[in-house]
Amino acid sequence: MNNFKKIGMTALAASLVSTSVFAGEVTVAGTAKMAVENYSTNGESNAGKGFSMGNQLTFTGGGELDNGLTVEISFVLDQGDNETDTTTGAGTAPFDSHSISISSDALGTFKMHGEGGSNAAAALDTTAAGDIWDTFDGTTTGTKVSASTSGADIMVYTLPSMVDDLEVSASFSPKESGAASSTAYAVTYTGVEGLSASYGKGDASTGVSTTEADQTVMKASYAIGSFTLAYSENDYSTAVANKDQETTSYKVSYTVSDEISVSYGTEEIKLEGDSDEAEYEQLSASYTSGGMTVTATQASSTDALHGTTDLEDRDYWSLGLSFAF
Repeated sequence: MNNFKKIGMTALAASLVSTSVFAGEVTVAGTAKMAVENYSTNGESNAGKGFSMGNQLTFTGGGELDNGLTVEISFVLDQGDNETDTTTGAGTAPFDSHSISISSDALGTFKMHGEGGSNAAAALDTTAAGDIWDTFDGTTTGTKVSASTSGADIMVYTLPSMVDDLEVSASFSPKESGAASSTAYAVTYTGVEGLSASYGKGDASTGVSTTEADQTVMKASYAIGSFTLAYSENDYSTAVANKDQETTSYKVSYTVSDEISVSYGTEEIKLEGDSDEAEYEQLSASYTSGGMTVTATQASSTDALHGTTDLEDRDYWSLGLSFAF
């Protein structure tokens, strides 16, 4: 009997060793970053100041199988990020975005997001100016910018290259509790030197199975010489009262030298039922030398709370220092 146990344990150990051979290599990347930022409201010079540092680690790995398929995984550790559970002990969970992808030149790429993903259209909906509104949104209690979908359980398929410089992708988000399943698609063309143009359209989960929401994204950027011009327009419409939203954004970037760059961007958000538009503008500059990057940002918002009387207008500045090694 003991001999059989020995044989079984030896076989198990051998199988575990053999499995590890096919596990591929996993690498870890992090960001060494520190920053200080400050908000001012209605003349207050210090409505909220804070220091922060990078606390995110990304594990990536994969390899090519004998059948020619390439499998890759990505897993992010970021303590308490996007935590919504308010029970005792919440906010300590370290796990964040994670995904697995399977790809080949002939079949394209299939990716499943367990968390932190975006449907095909939402993957494009970062504004031309880089979501300036998000800098102020987290500090307010007013009407927030509508989210297009949750980031969990999203399947995205990117077609293999059919036409040079044309990328086509589609996504499916299965039915969640109380909400209908949703689909989306996106097209990006980069066939003209310096130009990138994208269009995306999809359904958005509203949390109500009888309510449909549509999202349309259009964006383009063109680089000529040291200048890059960018424009985007995002439209979100739903049957829910006062939830329709239009976001228009512009950005101009100028590369002064290999080390120095500056940019200026604006955003306007129009919410259904609000006579005023929320307006945002931001000026940024960065300096890079020997793996070290210094960034400085100045931003402001008008009517960020969409009609509330307090704290509508805000100013923001930040200084950041990051290291690449």
